[in-house]
Amino acid sequence: MSVTGNIKVFSGNAHRKLAEEICRHLSCDLGKVSTDRFSDGEFNFQIGENVRGTDVFIIQPTCPPTDRNLMELLIMIDTFVRASAERVTAVIPYFGYARSDKKDRPRVPIAAKLVSNLITTAGAHRILTIDLHASQIQGFFDIPVDHLYAAPVIVEYFQANPIENMIVVSPDTGGAERARAYAKRLNTGLALCDKRREKANVADIMNIVGDVEGKNCLIIDDMCDTGGTICKVAEALKKAGAEDIYACFSHAVLSGNAINNIANSHIKKIIVTNTIPLCEKGKVLHDEGRIEVLSVGMLLARGIKSIHDETSVSSLFI
Repeated sequence: MSVTGNIKVFSGNAHRKLAEEICRHLSCDLGKVSTDRFSDGEFNFQIGENVRGTDVFIIQPTCPPTDRNLMELLIMIDTFVRASAERVTAVIPYFGYARSDKKDRPRVPIAAKLVSNLITTAGAHRILTIDLHASQIQGFFDIPVDHLYAAPVIVEYFQANPIENMIVVSPDTGGAERARAYAKRLNTGLALCDKRREKANVADIMNIVGDVEGKNCLIIDDMCDTGGTICKVAEALKKAGAEDIYACFSHAVLSGNAINNIANSHIKKIIVTNTIPLCEKGKVLHDEGRIEVLSVGMLLARGIKSIHDETSVSSLFI
């Protein structure tokens, strides 16, 4: 696959490896930029080539350190707009602050809307992202959003590496639709967990809805932060008589004590994608075979090509 015409792909510091992979799929070179910092920590960005009249794509997930990577993205967008790029597309494989998408408690922000406003105000013309935590975040933007799903990549993996006697499990009722889609495509049953969250990053699993006794379970979620939810789900599944337990999610945030939680859990193996670079501690579990990373580089490359060529991206959902 290759792109033609006036297109250029650039990257910030968040995930340059993914940007380079995308460029390999597109048969183009990664754009030249300077991504230094002043001594006080401020981002010092400069484009190293002419972008006037070009179709620019900026690869920058807003993963941890979230505020740092978000600020880089905003400054890069502003720079390309001021350098007279014809169109600037922010390619955000992982959209930070997505969990703050509603006022479900008194006196809390809707940070996902704020971040959407910031990106739009910076001058982005459109967004390309993968597996938003909540689909309604697309509506927070006043510019077009192409929302891709990692499901085709993950489903293809499990079709090539089937798990015998498997059942798909949603870690909460909110993820039931996502898990149902996986169960349908993998031709398996579906179970879900009744979860109550008392405070941020703390989840209590109440009970399992569905028959998991004697079955191998695959927990499906969009992201893993501290690992508290999936580890407690795994514990509840074991108590319900499940055999081997696997988990997969698009975004491997793995913050706080996540690695220790996973290492000491009942989870046999975790499948993630590279929307976020795997943290150093996560690489240890990867080397041990407990974590396997699938690439969304081709998926994003195809999305970028479709946007540039002004063709439909719907074929990427299959």
